[in-house]
Amino acid sequence: MKSANQADSGEDAIKTSGLTKRFNSTVTAVDSLNLEIKKGEVFGLLGPNGAGKTTLISMLCTLLHPTSGTATVAGLDIRSEPSKVRKEIGIVFQEPSVDDLLTGRENLDLHGMLYKMKPEDRKKRIAEMLALVELTDRADDLVRTYSGGMRRRLEIARGLMHRPKILFLDEPTLGLDPASREHIWAHIKRLSEEYGTTMVLTTHYMEEADRLCSRIGIIDKGKLVVIGTAGELKEKVGQDIVRLRGEVDLGKLRKLKFVKKAKMDKEGMVDVTMTNAAKNLQTLLDACGKLTSVQVREVTLNDVFLHYTGRDIHREEEEEGEGSWADRVMQWSGQRG
Repeated sequence: MKSANQADSGEDAIKTSGLTKRFNSTVTAVDSLNLEIKKGEVFGLLGPNGAGKTTLISMLCTLLHPTSGTATVAGLDIRSEPSKVRKEIGIVFQEPSVDDLLTGRENLDLHGMLYKMKPEDRKKRIAEMLALVELTDRADDLVRTYSGGMRRRLEIARGLMHRPKILFLDEPTLGLDPASREHIWAHIKRLSEEYGTTMVLTTHYMEEADRLCSRIGIIDKGKLVVIGTAGELKEKVGQDIVRLRGEVDLGKLRKLKFVKKAKMDKEGMVDVTMTNAAKNLQTLLDACGKLTSVQVREVTLNDVFLHYTGRDIHREEEEEGEGSWADRVMQWSGQRG
């Protein structure tokens, strides 16, 4: 079933125009960023440490004021209508933010009260959300008895409690074991497919972005460097990667029409990014001398990330001038009205 909040797929849930945030004369965290996220899509935002992801989301959630430019979220201007924006969005923070001293049901009830939901509406919605994340049987247990995966599921339920049009998920499976991560992925896919909830997902797990996101944007040094579906991004880099060890003439390989990139690493292995290895591999091998090792694999999102940023992805540290997400939890709680 599709949510009443979901409009035609051609409409924007989020649109930024020249959005910029500077913290001082030398640090530009987000640099004239233009981005459109469609209603109902799961949009992945990837970037290395200090790329600007956290700053961007903070502005979209009205927790930071832009230096210049603007954005609309759920059709509302983040500069002139911040209170209205907050009513239309939900956030699952990176750091745990549910209250350990309350039960799961009490956490959801408190969230509903903060959004001024009527008691009868809260009761019905709590039951619906607990069932959605499969926590009905643990609803009246203290959260401190929950596993890490259960807490994340409760936080997703809380983020959806007030029926937001857009849900921001900041590293939703960080630190979870593989089984719990798979469980969270299943819930996110269900929300997207059955409820049509627009989601903005930040993650450092490439498999997570590949499996969940309709489109992916890579941000680096405050700029959006590339955007597209996982398949489109992989195709831009190349369809296959062949690793060679032995007698290899890089200049000769680079002249082959199907070779997009060829480089040698510090260990003497040559990585060749190429199209259609099944068809062109023999021609590639014929262009080489004696080889001692040949490995073939498909391009991954991690290859895409390395191609566009020159760096491997790992957990993002706080960007200068931002403060921690824990601080934002308290700030968010005080600004919901």
